[in-house]
Amino acid sequence: MLVNKCVAQDKGIDNTFDLLKEGYLFISNRSKIYQVDMFETHLLGQKVICMTGEEAARIFYNQELFQRKGAAPNRVQETLLGENAIQTTDGETHSYRKQLFISLTNTLNERRLSELTMKNWEASVYKWEDAEKVILFDEAKEILCKAACQWAGVPLSQSEVKDRAEDFSAMIDSFAAIGPRHWKGRTARNRIEAWIKDIIDEVRSSKLKVEEDSALYTMAFHREQDGCLMDSKMAAIELINLIRPIVAISTFITFSALALHEHSECKNKLLLRDNSYYEMFVQEVRRYYPFAPFIGARVRNDFSWHDYQFKQGMLVILDLYGTNQDTRVWDNPDKFYPERFKERKNSLFDFIPQGGGNSSTGHRCPGEGITVGIMKTSLDFLVNKIEYEVPKQDLSFSLARIPTFPESGFIMNNIRLKAETQN
Repeated sequence: MLVNKCVAQDKGIDNTFDLLKEGYLFISNRSKIYQVDMFETHLLGQKVICMTGEEAARIFYNQELFQRKGAAPNRVQETLLGENAIQTTDGETHSYRKQLFISLTNTLNERRLSELTMKNWEASVYKWEDAEKVILFDEAKEILCKAACQWAGVPLSQSEVKDRAEDFSAMIDSFAAIGPRHWKGRTARNRIEAWIKDIIDEVRSSKLKVEEDSALYTMAFHREQDGCLMDSKMAAIELINLIRPIVAISTFITFSALALHEHSECKNKLLLRDNSYYEMFVQEVRRYYPFAPFIGARVRNDFSWHDYQFKQGMLVILDLYGTNQDTRVWDNPDKFYPERFKERKNSLFDFIPQGGGNSSTGHRCPGEGITVGIMKTSLDFLVNKIEYEVPKQDLSFSLARIPTFPESGFIMNNIRLKAETQN
């Protein structure tokens, strides 16, 4: 597939309904129809350029050409990101704030989060043993919410865990939705922001004592470039932007369980606890299954690419899911095959489940290491710590739904600790 010099024009006055109907496949469907990597369409009443593929990603993450300010719709800021959060900033402001996130997502904290996750998985087994059924997706949300708050230093009683996990999950579930799902997410966002802001205020007033190396303390006393403390609401928003993505890993964990169930040949290799195979397996889960569908930016200044004139202020959307399925990069992308990562050369622009480019200097998620670590830990738990059965259920997932996950949430029953793990 090549980029045409005369960019394709999508049919219709406005294609928002088609986007809602086709979901993850909206861009790749049209790329195949028009035989291009780039086309014009109209969404929410404005002209939009849609792009897919490694070459497009390389251009998209060029910060001299694109900016994030003004790209995220208000409805996404009101649910998923928070208003004026780091994902919507550029230049020195973004770089300065990004260093804060990088400092909190270092290797030591990756390890700490993985350890907390395993402890919470293991503590949950005893209540599962007498349960008629367990829905893994729901359990993962609560376990990750609890682990994230423990790590961040955010006080969270056991009686609060379910409700807080549901609110974080509602924020994630609502960003591309309309109607009840969207309003549920907005309400959840308001509750979570108010809760975290109150905690920030309590830390600042010394009513709440927390460890000085915790994410809560660091965020509460972070100073902006002008030397002033970050606004308490903004501090709450950014602390949420640390915790929420951890809760979102519940989707990857559920897909990992689905991959184990559907590709039993992988389980024997995982039983050997070969870290290299664990790495290959979770990376293939991140590539194969849908997570983030696409991401937007606006043209910073006029420029030309492949004889197409990008005008300042244009909204451009990059296809994340489609790029991870690109046949020019991935052999048989429709096949789940962890070994494809065995000798794969790292690229910043062809494997982009959580964004592309350099995570230290650009807009790629700095928490990818945390994601991979928690996925490995959860996979180890499912393979080596417990035994369970998978009853008949609807394990399908719709690519029209954003975000998506197995319809049943992955039901497990007859759960028990493996004999060798019992004291």
